[in-house]
Amino acid sequence: MSLFRKIFGLKSNDSQESIENDERSKYMPDIKLPIDERFTINFKANGGKFLYCEDFDEVDQNLGLILEENGWTDKGVMIIDNRLSEKFANFNLKTNKKASECTYFLTTCEYLISNDGSLLISSNQIAEKKLKELPPNFIIFATTSQFVETISEGLRGIKDKNREKIPTNITTIKHFKASEDNDFLSYGSSSKNLYLLLLEDL
Repeated sequence: MSLFRKIFGLKSNDSQESIENDERSKYMPDIKLPIDERFTINFKANGGKFLYCEDFDEVDQNLGLILEENGWTDKGVMIIDNRLSEKFANFNLKTNKKASECTYFLTTCEYLISNDGSLLISSNQIAEKKLKELPPNFIIFATTSQFVETISEGLRGIKDKNREKIPTNITTIKHFKASEDNDFLSYGSSSKNLYLLLLEDL
């Protein structure tokens, strides 16, 4: 997973892949990048901000940098999953259940979808709320074991993990460029300014 150290320099790899594919016969299959690299390229193309963490100390460090960089240290944070409040207790986060009183939303996700760079979430993360009802800024905590190829594979995974009670309100977040303009074109948009804290667990 050392590629994540060079996460913002992947364009050269992407163009290299294109060159190699162009040089191959049209009857040969395309060279397929690993699942984590494909997710990274697509996630960045969607406008997401990505921080790879080798251990939980780096997760803490990067979360602190995000909060400091954006001036969110003393701002309200919406957390639905109480386990995250415990995990990041050392930050003394100002948690609140009301989205209107929060600057950002701290949550997990179900899966990271490689083929389009989206995040699959459910009622486990957002209860029964719609994306537009949540704060405009998201910080997602996920692990490398959550990569899947497609949304359908992620949906199967959700079903397999929750055989007794399948979560409701399953959706994907794909657009990570929050609009600065509050005009009619952006009204009701579910686009989010999103940071992904990805912990290596494989």
